Amino acid sequence: MAESDESSTKTVLVAAGANLAIAAAKAVAAILTGSAALWAETMHSAADTGNEVLLWLGLRRSKRKPDGRHPFGYGQERYFWAFLAALGIFLVGGLLSIAEGVRSWLVPEPLESPWIGIAVLVVSAGFESWSWLTARRQLREDAKARRRSVREHLVRASDPSATTVYLEDSAALVGIALALIALIMHMVTGWAWWDPAASMAIGVLLAVVAWLLARRSKALLIDAAAPDDVMEDLRETIGPQPWIGTVHELRAVYVGPSQLLVTMNVSPSEELRARPGSELVTHVTELRERLLRNPGVADAVITLV
Repeated sequence: MAESDESSTKTVLVAAGANLAIAAAKAVAAILTGSAALWAETMHSAADTGNEVLLWLGLRRSKRKPDGRHPFGYGQERYFWAFLAALGIFLVGGLLSIAEGVRSWLVPEPLESPWIGIAVLVVSAGFESWSWLTARRQLREDAKARRRSVREHLVRASDPSATTVYLEDSAALVGIALALIALIMHMVTGWAWWDPAASMAIGVLLAVVAWLLARRSKALLIDAAAPDDVMEDLRETIGPQPWIGTVHELRAVYVGPSQLLVTMNVSPSEELRARPGSELVTHVTELRERLLRNPGVADAVITLV
């Protein structure tokens, strides 16, 4: 868990530094060229920088120890701040990019010094690729540890930090490509509407990414059940228990990144029912301790029915 937190922090800080530098460079290029696509990319990178700050806050606040008000700790802080980051992508990146595209479509502006814009976008692609590779490296390591593909881990991951950075950077690379195409086509054809078209396309792209991230954060915030592969690991941890007659229910929900609350409803075997109650208590205690030795289990509740 500590190693995962350290990797997530590194991923978020790398992304924040890269996006801050990129946002500044794009803003200068947008002023010099008057390109709507570059303005959209500037807002995109500014939104990403703010979102990384929100993710970092979530990482910091989620490390607080459990207390009376939060007996399972503060792990779900990450989901709340990741949800705010998704809203930032939608509002600052998506809607403003679309609005800038519409404005530029209605009142086209001449393109000046396009080569400056192209140079800035190429350099930005390098920084974004560095951040993207850092996030992908963490996702691959986490996916390998859980015996998943990267695609499966993107859907099932309980830590939103690397997932958010990875999807943000993927969208950023696509957005840079769209802005480059718009600048080059504007230069080649002289048609001024390439820029606003690219700006609106970037806005739609960001809105889709924001929706995907918000949906995942919402699911984790309302006690999302552990996926099938995690439940299989739990069943292996429990193993065969001769004293259990029937397992009526085994449930696990996330109370934080890689932290589960596990509940079991079981009926003891007929043989154990005839024996002293102290034996049953011993078996239940041993099973709970076995579950708690799993680093992914925050707490376990076993109910006899």
